[in-house]
Amino acid sequence: MTTLDGLVILIILLSAFLAMVRGFSREMLSLLSWVISGLLAYFLYKHVLPLCEQYISNHTVATAVTITGIFLIALIIISTLTMKLADIIIDSRIGGLDRTLGFIFGIVRGVLILAVAILFINALITSNQPAWIANAKTKPILNALGNRVWKVFHKDILQKLEKRANLLKTPAPPMIIFN
Repeated sequence: MTTLDGLVILIILLSAFLAMVRGFSREMLSLLSWVISGLLAYFLYKHVLPLCEQYISNHTVATAVTITGIFLIALIIISTLTMKLADIIIDSRIGGLDRTLGFIFGIVRGVLILAVAILFINALITSNQPAWIANAKTKPILNALGNRVWKVFHKDILQKLEKRANLLKTPAPPMIIFN
């Protein structure tokens, strides 16, 4: 067993324990909050950018501030609502089941995080990996899972999202700017 194997076990157990404490419903609602906030930032920033550019002359900085601002505002609002809902679920009769499912979710999340991490490690350290990485018993499993994740998600995700969004997209109303 190498250091990487120990880290793999530690990360999976930590993820599982944290998800068990928080519960499956809170974990899923939290994940949903992040996804919705990201999508809102992506699809709304073009409409809010002109307002931000009035105060920030650098286009790149204005874009970054706009996207970050929309994302954070949406995340705070959505997270506040989802936390209240998750508290109701955890305090209900299904609280024990929710925590058990949370533990299982935490294991899966930990494994996926490690699979993605191994992709980055392999990309950054292409040859002569340290022995504690190269000789790890968990590395072949993480490599195989990481490659599967890569095959599923790397194919033009952004283009697929934009195509689906264009089906739903309606023109945004003109912005009223008060000076």
